[in-house]
Amino acid sequence: MENAAIADRLDAFAALLDLAEANPYQPRAYRRAAETVRTAPVPVAELVRTKRVRALRGIGPGIEARLVELVQTGEIAELRELERELVPGLVGLGRSLGLTTKRSLELARALEVHTPAEFRAAVEAGRLQTVPGVGPKFEARIVEALAREPAPPRGLLLGQARALVGAIADALGGEHAGDTRRWRDSCEQLAVVCVEEASLMARFAALPQIVAVIDATRGLTIEGVPIELVVTPPAAFGTALLRATGSPAYVQALGPLPEAATEHEVYAALGLPWLPPELREARFTGAPPALLEEADIRGDLHTHTTWSDGRFSVEAMGRAARDRGYDYLAICDHTPAVGPAGGLTGDDVRRQGEEIAIANEQLAPFRILRGIECDILPDGRLDLPDDVLAELDWVQASVHAGQRMPREELTRRVLTAIEHPAVRCLSHPKGRIIGRRPENALDLDRVYEVAIAHGVALEVNGLTPRLDLSGDHVRDAIAAGVKLVCSTDAHSTATIVDNMTYAVHTARRGGATAADVLNTLPLAALLRR
Repeated sequence: MENAAIADRLDAFAALLDLAEANPYQPRAYRRAAETVRTAPVPVAELVRTKRVRALRGIGPGIEARLVELVQTGEIAELRELERELVPGLVGLGRSLGLTTKRSLELARALEVHTPAEFRAAVEAGRLQTVPGVGPKFEARIVEALAREPAPPRGLLLGQARALVGAIADALGGEHAGDTRRWRDSCEQLAVVCVEEASLMARFAALPQIVAVIDATRGLTIEGVPIELVVTPPAAFGTALLRATGSPAYVQALGPLPEAATEHEVYAALGLPWLPPELREARFTGAPPALLEEADIRGDLHTHTTWSDGRFSVEAMGRAARDRGYDYLAICDHTPAVGPAGGLTGDDVRRQGEEIAIANEQLAPFRILRGIECDILPDGRLDLPDDVLAELDWVQASVHAGQRMPREELTRRVLTAIEHPAVRCLSHPKGRIIGRRPENALDLDRVYEVAIAHGVALEVNGLTPRLDLSGDHVRDAIAAGVKLVCSTDAHSTATIVDNMTYAVHTARRGGATAADVLNTLPLAALLRR
């Protein structure tokens, strides 16, 4: 089996584990393994046969066993069983209607249906009334939802959406479009643009990521979110890609679009400069700025190790950052107030400093900075003594507990902290967890004023459930004159790479240039600030 085929089966297994509402760690682990397999420079099947596959990042004994089964038999028995039990098409449709996996399967069994089409027919025939526990209000809600579907209850996180759309685009030889190409933090409009060919729709329908074909242009993904397949002749590919990428408001503001093979040709015909996809949310006038690029980043200023809740040692994280091409890396483990993370005391920080010094001898001229993600206590004090903080190269202040404090109280708490002379950066300022916890009530305008006065930067955090500051807040911060830091909040060597991509593109959505971001500076210039 080729690497791509193996990765597709792992991705399908992860999606079905999601549908089965398994422990969230399991599908994440299989998705990471799929990406490792997909990008491996050697045939993974051969590594499996020679019992060397666990040398790959993210492949533990459980996933190795699945890979052995897949390579030896051509399938994963549990995957086949999950496909049979879960009826993916029905569960995916159920999700788009706001139903849990359990409820979707209960209805399917009671109605004795096995496909989305059979479910629709049963609802149209009024058979939902025969299901125990189904009342008129529930039936009316399902009928109404079917009439307007597919409208997902919420979008996918950017990382999950890009992996899903990317796999589909790669399989079809197409291009990302929709929300994922604009790098939106929550993605609902998924699209792939492909050059027309006779077998395209059949190939699309057969993909493991597609559980049902809704109509001639849309399929339902296994996550329950629809994806549009845009098919175009080669001569109009650029027009189709531009139209499928921009938000409706942005595309409408452009007016009638000329047909062209590339986006650059479309913009040229309109008399406009080409606009990066991240800026295509609303009408845009004038020339775009020279946006921040990943290559501009010189170092990562927010990572974790096994000293708190990270998965790798100081040296391992340093090596990963050096291999990424960085000049420096700040280790910023938690402090005691973040109880579950096993935060560091002052003595721990000093002992960690000794380990950092040893690692720096091994990795020179690359430099690991002694840093900390220091919790802000409810009264605004920092969670470590001043003499310990004064020893460090980089101090990030963060709020973890108490995100629901009233606006004035929370703002006062944060302002007190960033006035501290040791603090260099405010981490994930709005405290959101996308889809789970809304932004806190922090008054960013007041924070901007104090941050500028005290030389404190604000973070664009690259964890995909956070992406905080958001693109909109980045735009406001830049307008106010605040400096930014794009950081990964990496807890593993893999996310040193992955999360920076998301941080940079989130900053780009706010119009950030390299000059706006501190960790584009050489280390000496950064430490002088």
